[in-house]
Amino acid sequence: MRNAHSVAAVRAAESTLMAQLPDGALMQRAAAGLAATCAALLRQPGRAGGAGRPGRVYGTRVAVLVGGGDNGGDALYAAARLADRGAVVTAIAAAGRVHEGGAAALAGGGGRLIEAPGEDADEAIAVADLIIDGLLGIGGRGGLREPAASLAAAAGRARALVVAVDLPSGVDADTGEVVGAAVRADVTVTFGTLKPGLLIDPGASYAGVVECVDIGLGGYLGPPDVAAPQAADIAAWLPRPSEESDKYRRGVLGIVAGSDRFTGAPTLAVGGAIRGGAGMVRLLSSAVPVAVVRQHWPEAVITTLDAGLGGSAAVEAVGQVEAWAAGPGMGTDEVAADLLAAVLATSVPVLVDADGITLLASHRKLLPRPAPTLLTPHAGELARLLGADRLDVEAHRLRFATQAAAELGCTVLLKGSTTVIAPPAADQEVLVNPTGTSWLATAGSGDVLSGLAGSLLAQGLDPPRAAAAAAYLHGIAGRLAAEGAPIGASDIITALPAATRTVADA
Repeated sequence: MRNAHSVAAVRAAESTLMAQLPDGALMQRAAAGLAATCAALLRQPGRAGGAGRPGRVYGTRVAVLVGGGDNGGDALYAAARLADRGAVVTAIAAAGRVHEGGAAALAGGGGRLIEAPGEDADEAIAVADLIIDGLLGIGGRGGLREPAASLAAAAGRARALVVAVDLPSGVDADTGEVVGAAVRADVTVTFGTLKPGLLIDPGASYAGVVECVDIGLGGYLGPPDVAAPQAADIAAWLPRPSEESDKYRRGVLGIVAGSDRFTGAPTLAVGGAIRGGAGMVRLLSSAVPVAVVRQHWPEAVITTLDAGLGGSAAVEAVGQVEAWAAGPGMGTDEVAADLLAAVLATSVPVLVDADGITLLASHRKLLPRPAPTLLTPHAGELARLLGADRLDVEAHRLRFATQAAAELGCTVLLKGSTTVIAPPAADQEVLVNPTGTSWLATAGSGDVLSGLAGSLLAQGLDPPRAAAAAAYLHGIAGRLAAEGAPIGASDIITALPAATRTVADA
């Protein structure tokens, strides 16, 4: 698990640790780790500046963008270490003041300090092999102001690798939100623990490769606020059949999906559920999509929706299930609303997706419910559910996912560039998925995810873990299926067994 802690938690841990250390010791630990990473990047032939420079620190040119806070101090002390090893270092001050100790150390190592804006600053950035961003720290809020904004833009145009100190300046450490100008880093060297904004877009897309330097905070940090499961975590969560397993013990998932207009959705959802390990899948749908499902998945147990059968009676006719997945392609008319209400009235876990979420927007009284519930919206669906703007949801993913989870008393898996999984309880960690790929942006991909996550609910995983494991496998399957070329949703289903084996072998 890659754990991330809020600014408040980091500040509290730093305060406790610094009280036990000599003055400045924590900054020196951070600077040492930052300098080591920068030196390693400079030593990689062809990496620094992209100019094919031989792998060494001596003689390389380093530009340091410096603000007035502690991150500027970290950057200056690290730069002094690089100067001691022969790098030509120019620090560019964006604030009226800089960290005095760091500035003195840099001068002692032979580096120079200049102020922005100015031609000297522009030239130092343009010719640099490596740029260190120490403009703002984890306490920064809002977009960069001048001259920092212009320095960030110049760094973005430069040929050099950009290394951010703790997090890219202009990214909100707690949420990943970016308002206005921000630094785009190739590498981010963060200290003590990851920050949530490094895991959640849009901030994650500004961070590049994230390296965490241990500065001794571990024993003073509480539970993480945000975590990104890794392959070993997913492998530990995934259910495995025992010698005594049968189709019922492996979990039975009921699916309500499809309509005469959307005939493919249930086929994809059923496929995701079967390849997700459910022992049995029971589908409730109308006649036309039922015929399609029978051709693709003969192992599915099917109940055809009778026009004269009410929602509760239809759900009861399906038989015993351990969980339900409802929504993909089911429509949004009164018949569909009646079916959704009947599913949510059961006592088993329920996943709601697609049309089901649209229905919830006009039937909010259906939630919260006593049993576990998982919603899997994309940004547009969550916007309709909350009466918000889609662009706002995409820009503030963590905020809206946690808001919906708290208001509706359910786990929310918000799909998108970063899949955010927010539990209903405020004291539970938010999970984010690290395996997403843009190749998954194809019609029906979400239907596969619904079936996959629903199958894991039926097998006994709680909603946050079912959602996280499903998103992880879904992402791996998308990558395996695509291999750099376009895919369809059915290709994701085909790749799911390989994705599961990949996780198990990690």
